[in-house]
This record gives sequence, C-alpha cells and structure tokens, in this order.
Amino acid sequence: MTTAMANAQAGSSSLGNGIFVINRTRILLVVSLILTWTIASLIPSYKQSVKDLAHQKYADAIGHLPALKVDWHPKVDDPRAQFNTSKVALLVEGRPIPHLVPQLLHMISVMPPDWRFKFIGTNKSVMSVSRSFATQYQVLNGKLDLIVLPKPWKVDSKEDVYRLFTDIRFYDEHLSEVEWMLKFESDSIMCANSGDTLDDWLHYDWAGAPRSANDRFAGNGGLSLRRVSTVKRILGFQSRYNDTEPEDEWFGKRITLLPGAKVATGAEENHLSVEDVYFEKPMGYHVRDGGENLADDVWKDPAKRKKNFDYCPELAMIMPMKLERERCEGDNKHGEIKSGVRGGRSDDGTEEDLKDRTVISDARLPGFSREADEARKASLVA
Repeated sequence: MTTAMANAQAGSSSLGNGIFVINRTRILLVVSLILTWTIASLIPSYKQSVKDLAHQKYADAIGHLPALKVDWHPKVDDPRAQFNTSKVALLVEGRPIPHLVPQLLHMISVMPPDWRFKFIGTNKSVMSVSRSFATQYQVLNGKLDLIVLPKPWKVDSKEDVYRLFTDIRFYDEHLSEVEWMLKFESDSIMCANSGDTLDDWLHYDWAGAPRSANDRFAGNGGLSLRRVSTVKRILGFQSRYNDTEPEDEWFGKRITLLPGAKVATGAEENHLSVEDVYFEKPMGYHVRDGGENLADDVWKDPAKRKKNFDYCPELAMIMPMKLERERCEGDNKHGEIKSGVRGGRSDDGTEEDLKDRTVISDARLPGFSREADEARKASLVA
C-alpha cells in the first residue's frame, strides 16, 4: 500500500511539472506576441521621427568632419591663357638670321599686349632663336611659341612658305583658335613712333602694303593683317597650284571678289605698311628681299630716306647699311655715280649732307677698329 501511494504521488508530481512547463511556454509566447503587436502598432507613428533623428545625427557627424575637396580633373595653369588666343603675330623663317631675336622682341614690345606670337622655322632657325634668355622668358610666359612643323610642311624656300599659307590644314591644326593673324617676315618691322595700333585695323579682312598709289588691293604679304576665317573661306573652295604666283597675290585675286570681304586700298589715307609706294608715317615697313631690292619711290630720294629713318629708326635693325665714309667716289646719294662729286663734297665746295640716315654706327662694321683706321690713314698720308 505504501508503495502504491508513493507511485501515485510521484505520478501526480510529474504531471504537475508538465502542466507548469507548458503553461510557462504559452505565457512567453503570448507576451512576445503582445510586444510584437505593440511595437508594430507604434512604428508608423514614430517612423518619421526616427528618420528625422537619423538624418540629424548624420548631418551633425558630417558637419564635424574636416572640409575636403577632391578634384579628379585638375587644371594646370596655362600661361597662354592671359593672352587673346584669337590674335596671333606669325613669323616664318627657315634661316638662322642674326637679327631674328631683336626683331621678335621689338615686335612684341610695340604690338598690343594681348597678342601672342608664333615663330615657325627649321631646326637651325628655331635653335638660334631659342638660345636667347629673353626669348626663353617669352616662351615660359606664354607669349611666344617656337615651332618646327612636322612633315609634309617645310619652310626651306619661298615656295614652301607659299604652300604653307595656302594649305587649309595648316590653319586647322596650328591656328584653330585664331581669327586675326599678322604675318610679318624677317625684312619687315613695326614702328614704335606710329600713332596707330594694330587693333585699329581689325575690321579689315586683309590689309598690307599697296603696290601702286591707286591699288585696289593693298595686300602685299610681307607685313599684312589677315582675317583667318576669310582665308579659310577661300581655301574651302579654291586651291593654289604649286610653283605658281606668290600666296599674297593668289589670295588678292580672290578676296577682292569675295562677297562681304573688306580689304585695304592704296587710296586710303592711313596705311598699315609701306613697300613700293611712299607714304609718311605708316604702321610699319617691308623692305623687299632684306633691302636688296628697294623701291625707288620709297628709298631713292635722300630726303625721303631721312624721313623714313627719323620716323622709324628700327629699320636699321633689318636693313644692310654702310658707313658714310664707305660711299663710292661720285655717289650722288640717289643711287648714281656722278663725276664731280667726291667724298661727300661737290666740286663747288659745298658739303653734302653727312647725316644721311643710311649710315650706321662704327660698331655695325665687322672687324672695325678706330685705332686701326687712324693708323691706316696715317700710313696713307706718309
């Protein structure tokens, strides 16, 4: 009996424990469901507040970070940006002529300050120009470009240069941003005493030196201002045959017939440059073939020569000149040898003008020594 009662008690205890465990699990499930429903019901009402709080915390965190900017495409300062890319003065010369550097520096000094310069030459001429510290500074400052053109272009002869200026690819590849181009040569110069500025001529499509007083196209190319867009219009439908007329004459026959094009004429009061026809106080001069082929109307008369040199003394930079004492016997200063004129004094004893500006300083005569010259004179007298 005792055993049966013990078994009965053990069974009831085991059953009680089982009921208790089941009830606790159910209670936990019920509580968790209630909490879940409660939280789910509260989320919609607090959703915006939670977002605002998170955004505020994010903004505060960003605000406390140090400022940092990353430029994935950094721009390198280009010194050429300080100049006007639409205005370029261009010199093409393949020979390493000694006066190229002073000529370039002079032209830079008298041109409007926003103009850029390009020098195109051969390896020899570019090397000659680039040796100067002054030109190196202009290159670093973005004012001057020194260029040796790739093939097929070359600048070894006049015909090569004519082909260059009548090739539209040259303008597209090397003058793509240029609208006004001043073309000058090694035998042309702008005068510092000029009262005009090159910008006064920008309304012309082409302006240069007239070949006659009534020339309807004052466009000699040695020193000429050209509108590149007009040049490209012509090259867009016309091509120059090789080994024919010079490029300025070729352009002149076409630009004068181009609708809307404005060109300078010989009859105008002011002139950009002088070459064949004498005019006083132009902006510059072109002395054909480096002074070896001078026009009589401009240079034969000594009075005109004196006016030219007084107004534009820079001409001495580009012209071959002699000392006054190197004159030939009988030279009448008009390019003629006359009898009765000796050593600057005529037969009637009157002094010739010994201040003619065709003279140059003693330093311009290679190998000149004043002491040696005096010794030579003394030996002749002896």
